[in-house]
Amino acid sequence: MEPIDLWFSIGSLYTYLTASRVGRVEQETGIRFRWRPFSVRTIMLEMDNVPVKQPIKLAYAWRDVERRAAMYGVPFRTRPPYPLKNSDLANRIATVAANEGWCADYVRVCYRGWFQDGHEAGSEPNISPTLHEIGQDAARVLPLAQSEDTGRALAAATDEARRLGIFGVPTFATRGEIFWGDDRLDDAIRWHRKGALVP
Repeated sequence: MEPIDLWFSIGSLYTYLTASRVGRVEQETGIRFRWRPFSVRTIMLEMDNVPVKQPIKLAYAWRDVERRAAMYGVPFRTRPPYPLKNSDLANRIATVAANEGWCADYVRVCYRGWFQDGHEAGSEPNISPTLHEIGQDAARVLPLAQSEDTGRALAAATDEARRLGIFGVPTFATRGEIFWGDDRLDDAIRWHRKGALVP
């Protein structure tokens, strides 16, 4: 069976929850996920949907992530720096990682450094320790991430996400349907298995 496409952008608060638990979900269900990085920020700017301009919504999102992290048993010690200053670089690295097959590990460790240690994704001291922990060489990866080829690949992925009607992250795409939000993961799994939201 084909994997579920997991569309994400590093910089999303809710993607922390998904990154922290999707490995366990894969083990429990036998379903695989294909990590699809893109620039949700580009699409959100096109829609004039910028969280920092909506303080009431942002405050709710922080509290919601905190509650759901407790429900999942995912660490949430304090609110990390937000928004990210270098989300583009973080997502360019994710693009390289997706192409080379180590994206899940990169996103999980990168988010852990951001949410649990307070080190911004896309900046030091997050990038080098993250890459080192997962067995990647920053001296090799960073030039690839900053290359024109990777920029074009990220832009192409963003175009594809736009064509699919994706407007937020994480979004799960399977069997011609999209499911937006970490809390829609179970729905995506049901649809993936049966083509319907039946138990």
